[in-house]
Amino acid sequence: MAVRGIRVFGDPVLKSVSAPVGEIDEGTEALVRDLIDTVQLPGRAGVAAPQIGVGVRAFSYNVDGEIGYVLNPVLVEVAGEPVLTGEGCLSVPGLWHDVLRYPHAKVVGIGLDGAEIVLEGDGLMAQALQHETDHLDGMLYLDRLEPTTRRVAMREIRESDWF
Repeated sequence: MAVRGIRVFGDPVLKSVSAPVGEIDEGTEALVRDLIDTVQLPGRAGVAAPQIGVGVRAFSYNVDGEIGYVLNPVLVEVAGEPVLTGEGCLSVPGLWHDVLRYPHAKVVGIGLDGAEIVLEGDGLMAQALQHETDHLDGMLYLDRLEPTTRRVAMREIRESDWF
């Protein structure tokens, strides 16, 4: 069990579509432990496996005191009118921009025991479910920004001390 380092913008794993989790074995169990350890640091609502360098469909979440994970999640439902929502990302440190997100989301996947997991929520949970499943599809929240805002964000990245 370990807190893993977060990959940042420019790392190819962040722009790659993640493979489904196949056999659930000791490696999968270790990945889940690392995802949970990593998401428990203050200020973290979610961590996707690609953010710690593993290109598989898994993420952990830490929303309103509820900590958990899901393997092979699929975003099966979004509801409500999309609203501009302030958002940041551990893989794009220091940036915060408004992105369109649905106010309600539902994800279905599996747990380590192979049983179905259904995660559903509004507000921050809905935002986290959308954000983390985007990561698994090789998307960063920057990809969802309006063109003018995206140009500003890209300039901020180029001028950052971590890029």
